[in-house]
Amino acid sequence: MDKVDAVVIGAGVVGLATARALARAGREVVIVEAEQAIGQHASSRNSEVIHAGLYYPAGSLKARLCVAGRDALYRYCAERAIPHRRLGKLIVASRAGQLEKLAALEAQARANGVGDLQRLDNAQLKRLEPALDAAAALLSPSTGIIDSHALMLSLLGDAEAAGAQLALDSAVEGGAATADGIALRVAGMELLADIVVNAAGPFAPDVARSIAGIAPDAIPRAWYARGVYFSLQGKAPFSRLIYPLPEPGGLGSHLTLDLYGQARFGPDVDWVDGIDYRVDPARADAFYRSVRGWWPQLPDGALSPGYAGIRAKIAGPGQPDADFVVQGEAIHGVTGLVNLFGIESPGLTSCLALADEVRRVLAI
Repeated sequence: MDKVDAVVIGAGVVGLATARALARAGREVVIVEAEQAIGQHASSRNSEVIHAGLYYPAGSLKARLCVAGRDALYRYCAERAIPHRRLGKLIVASRAGQLEKLAALEAQARANGVGDLQRLDNAQLKRLEPALDAAAALLSPSTGIIDSHALMLSLLGDAEAAGAQLALDSAVEGGAATADGIALRVAGMELLADIVVNAAGPFAPDVARSIAGIAPDAIPRAWYARGVYFSLQGKAPFSRLIYPLPEPGGLGSHLTLDLYGQARFGPDVDWVDGIDYRVDPARADAFYRSVRGWWPQLPDGALSPGYAGIRAKIAGPGQPDADFVVQGEAIHGVTGLVNLFGIESPGLTSCLALADEVRRVLAI
């Protein structure tokens, strides 16, 4: 059995950021990834948005780590020349009946420490985005976009420069807590580690259940909320991200722009039984209805199927959204193990702050 200081399970953006933090703290780190490349699930199937921290309950991990992670991520991108752009976004109330909900979101954002929001009326909106039809909006100047693949490559490069090793096509098949550490079976190999960080995204609950010794009642059920995206054919008449008010399970079917100016709409919310990345072209009908609530001129036939992602949820339909869970020994009973559950949006934005939180839980 090979002995290492630390194993990070999952080479998505959070796993790579965590491996980087542990390796830079002087730990011998092995990253094990079930797929044949890094970032094959939520880390590359999202809106690639750097969130400002508006939506989350005050005092929650999502609120705290999003704000801290946003600032850390902008600094990191500037230092490493990672493609990104601070475009700003508009959260729109498409009709007067939504103004109260918009005001509540503004208050929530300010409670989270987001102090740069601007309230805009219809006339002000028209000056900024003439094609937008809405009663009012919040402008979030600190929202941006990022090349998530360049970010992951940079995090991996930092981790490897500090001595970390990446093992692809290396699924965790099970394990157990022992007196000498945490024993893992990985692609037919045996590893013994003092530290294990379960950063397997939507698969994290399944990974936790495969490790004997973890208190079963500490492992939440995994729920799968698929979100599909549709691409806009042609150039969008917007220079900022456009978001409707949040909806149950997500942030609504919004417009985001990539670094080349290509517009896409999504994601919607579709509760599914497992990992399923199919995009049903018929779902475009609902997108047309939703988007025309604030962009009435969206042409017929302008949307084409894009891609789909799965949110790593631990709360199901009709349940309140769950907070991030960064779970240490005090909860599950295994020394040296940290489980990361429910790392959905704003996980990309929060990745560096989540890595710091893992170090805090491990007292490293």
